[in-house]
Amino acid sequence: MEDLTSHPQDVRGVDFAANDLSDDALLRRFADGDAGAARVLTDRLGPRSFSVALRMLGNRAEAEDVTQDAMMRLWQMAPDWVPGTAKVSTWLYRVTLNLCVDIRRKKRPDRLSDVPEPEDGKASVVDRLQDEARKDALQLALSELPERQRQAVVLRHIEELPNPEIAGVMGISVEAVESLTARGKRSLAAMLADRRDELGYDNG
Repeated sequence: MEDLTSHPQDVRGVDFAANDLSDDALLRRFADGDAGAARVLTDRLGPRSFSVALRMLGNRAEAEDVTQDAMMRLWQMAPDWVPGTAKVSTWLYRVTLNLCVDIRRKKRPDRLSDVPEPEDGKASVVDRLQDEARKDALQLALSELPERQRQAVVLRHIEELPNPEIAGVMGISVEAVESLTARGKRSLAAMLADRRDELGYDNG
């Protein structure tokens, strides 16, 4: 599979301090023929798209496919982008969520079929296994939430987006975001309550 950081061929080879540019400016530069801007924008936004897709789908391969598809749509849309109408990241989150919904509609999601490998570190084997168990439990609980609640919870509490931006991504009001997030959190807490001791959560 092609690497997620792949980008269109550089057609001008322009050198500039791209890391200091806004998403809008980078997208405009790409539309003008500078693929170096696409490299920076992919490094900046690609991981965010992948993170959302992985939490929505629970499958790394599918999340990679969604991220590549979402970024490709970003490049296709670039010539028509109007700066200031919305954030580029908001647009990408929306496309990512829509692609995830399409996949979930086509088949039942594989529960925890491909969870991320634990990072190497100084934690003991027991600690790492328990940490993975917590991640697995959270992913399973997320998969049980209604679609819109899952989207709101992932964007708010995993991606840590502000409610107004989530409202823009989901096309709903801020009040609706708050309601979905609150209901989703309550549902997650209820689903995980019986496993607190097993997962090593503090009962205090």
